[in-house]
Amino acid sequence: MRTWTQRSLDNMKGLHPDLILVLNRALHTSPHMFVVTEGLRTLERQKELKRIGASKTLKSRHLKQADGYGHAFDFYALVDINSDGKVTFEEMANVRLMLPIADAIKAAAEEKNVALTYGGDWRSFKDYPHFELDRKVYPGN
Repeated sequence: MRTWTQRSLDNMKGLHPDLILVLNRALHTSPHMFVVTEGLRTLERQKELKRIGASKTLKSRHLKQADGYGHAFDFYALVDINSDGKVTFEEMANVRLMLPIADAIKAAAEEKNVALTYGGDWRSFKDYPHFELDRKVYPGN
């Protein structure tokens, strides 16, 4: 039986309980092990990500929303980690492994009746590691 890495557990703190429900289900149904690399973010972190071009907005669903939770997470396939315990760049870039994981997360969300939006399905800016609660069902700030 799979268990979360400590990094994932740390990054899941502050996420909406419905995201935790979906993640816990997907952990056991995904064809590949994965790690949650980002969950709830501070505004300072979001500003830095926007500054370096890793994010397009300061109104991220990763920020604490009106209900007190983060409404987004990022993940990567976990096949190999470096000696520092971090996912290697080559692994992070491997969309081929991420898509089946994304399918498992979508299936878990459907099973648990949680409305999610997947960044890999976006038309203008593909964000393959990103999932967020659907704004229509889970309004934010």
